[in-house]
Amino acid sequence: MYDIKSMDENEIAELLCGMGQPKYRASQIYKWVADGVESFDEMSNIPVSLRNLLKEKCYIYCPEVLARQVSVDGTVKFLWGLRDGNSVESVVMRYRHGNTVCISTQVGCRMGCRFCASTRGGLVRNLEPGEMLDQVRYSGKAADVKISNVVLMGIGEPLENFENVMKFLKLVNSDAGLNIGMRHISISTCGPEGGIEKLADRDLQITLSVSLHAPDDETRSKIMPVNRNTGVEKLVEDCRRYYERTGRRISFEYLMADGINDSDQHARKLAILLMGMGAHVNLIPLNRIEGSEFVPSSGERVKSFIEILEKNGINVTVRRRMGADIDAACGQLRRRKTTEKEDG
Repeated sequence: MYDIKSMDENEIAELLCGMGQPKYRASQIYKWVADGVESFDEMSNIPVSLRNLLKEKCYIYCPEVLARQVSVDGTVKFLWGLRDGNSVESVVMRYRHGNTVCISTQVGCRMGCRFCASTRGGLVRNLEPGEMLDQVRYSGKAADVKISNVVLMGIGEPLENFENVMKFLKLVNSDAGLNIGMRHISISTCGPEGGIEKLADRDLQITLSVSLHAPDDETRSKIMPVNRNTGVEKLVEDCRRYYERTGRRISFEYLMADGINDSDQHARKLAILLMGMGAHVNLIPLNRIEGSEFVPSSGERVKSFIEILEKNGINVTVRRRMGADIDAACGQLRRRKTTEKEDG
């Protein structure tokens, strides 16, 4: 069975040809799917006989809201139930410049970052393009807002699900569908081997955010096992080549953890590492995760870190904390619901 939400118009046309159906129907069917139709029976300008054939070959599944949390700042977090019984999270954040949805790209994650709840339990499977698209569409619908920006920063490592993510970008950018421009889409990655190079080859107008979190191998490998395969120097070199090829400035995410990566020495190393590439450093206040030894850096430590970076010509901002009163960190809500289900 095909997930028709993961198919573009050409793929639908090929399917129809294989069924002995007229190719021109593909644009009609694709428009219905892109508009968020929830069953083949709703495709009123498609013959009943063809709708029945489509039901035999394809499926349309709409994710179920398993849990919903609303923060005092207006942030809304959803846990979506998928067709196979798995679940993923997405978060809608309201800003003055528009509404952003943060979506997941995998069920679970195999990267093993020690500060992240998403990776506990490992990787279950990759998400299909249609499942990512559904998070955008249904999150906006459930939160009753128009989504203008998309961030691939939820559960999972986007570049580990490369082809499906590329397909999702094509579908979400489609004029016939949600029509969200590439410049309004951000991909966050911890830099698995070869991923940034492959992304550079696509020369997309997306914003690339790299989860760096440490300026040296000793520190980064302790908190991010993926670093043992690449190393900080190789990762930053890949980022330099990406910047040179695309002309797109990279944002480096840096989680501030007390006594782990927040010393003045770390700040000076980071400044040297990123010099000369127009980098932007986004310092992230740590969300506490149950069972984790990581605690947030003090305001005084963050201030000192910023001063050192700015003194060395590095552009730096501190990410605004959203949803601090709910399960804000990626994977927490899914983990809690999974634990409840196992205990029950």
